[in-house]
Amino acid sequence: MFVQVRKTVVTAGNADKIVSRFSGEGIIEKQEGFIDSTVLVKKVIRGDEEVMVIVRWESEAHWKQWEKSDAHIAGHKANLGKQKPEYIVSSEGDLYEVKSVKKAAVE
Repeated sequence: MFVQVRKTVVTAGNADKIVSRFSGEGIIEKQEGFIDSTVLVKKVIRGDEEVMVIVRWESEAHWKQWEKSDAHIAGHKANLGKQKPEYIVSSEGDLYEVKSVKKAAVE
């Protein structure tokens, strides 16, 4: 399994904008090898908010296939030259190869 993680920090009150962007129906869920995506919001009392998007793929090859797909590239080209929304403080991504998964014991 292969996992893509994207962390986006936004100004207070704007986490829902990122959540809605990554929670709605899209083309990624139709891609071969896509397992699922999870959107997390870090609990904060005040200040900047953090949204984590975790996308699981069957393999790194499937992720690469998605990254090189016409649909994915077109989505990024559509945003070329556009200024990022002012509520986004920072955004970073990482890639992980899953080495172990532990599941609940069934009694």
